[in-house]
Amino acid sequence: MEILKNTVVTLNYKVHDPDGNVVDDGANPLVYLHGGYDGIFPKLEEALHGKKLGETLVVKLQPDDAFGEYDEGLVMIEPADLFPDNIEIGMAFERVGEDGEDDMLYRVTDIADGKVIVDGNHPLAGTALVFDITVAEVRPASAEELQHGHVHGADGHHH
Repeated sequence: MEILKNTVVTLNYKVHDPDGNVVDDGANPLVYLHGGYDGIFPKLEEALHGKKLGETLVVKLQPDDAFGEYDEGLVMIEPADLFPDNIEIGMAFERVGEDGEDDMLYRVTDIADGKVIVDGNHPLAGTALVFDITVAEVRPASAEELQHGHVHGADGHHH
């Protein structure tokens, strides 16, 4: 079967950066609903369209086609007293915008001299990604999957 709109696609994959460093070892297959449902990056979906079971491909995404360019404006230095005493590098928290709708996830990247540096960029922002992909399965989507706009598990509907 061919990957077309409204098919459920299972991919075996690995992702690395341009220097060959593994970003995602693909331990679990990627399963998504094909056809503009935002289950994967649009450029990746475009490259997969029309492929068949067993086909392999390598797709390189530039930062703009993946997690975006790194934005220095999303890095902030805050007073440490705004955070819990047990704050550690690597912790993440959600910051709610003034209108209550612009929630962003920030990671703590450094703590020093009574200050905490937080970064709202995705950890892979600014990084090109290379996907090594094998099409492992293609099947028609169920009516329920199409109605909900996402794949359901083997045991039925899960949210």
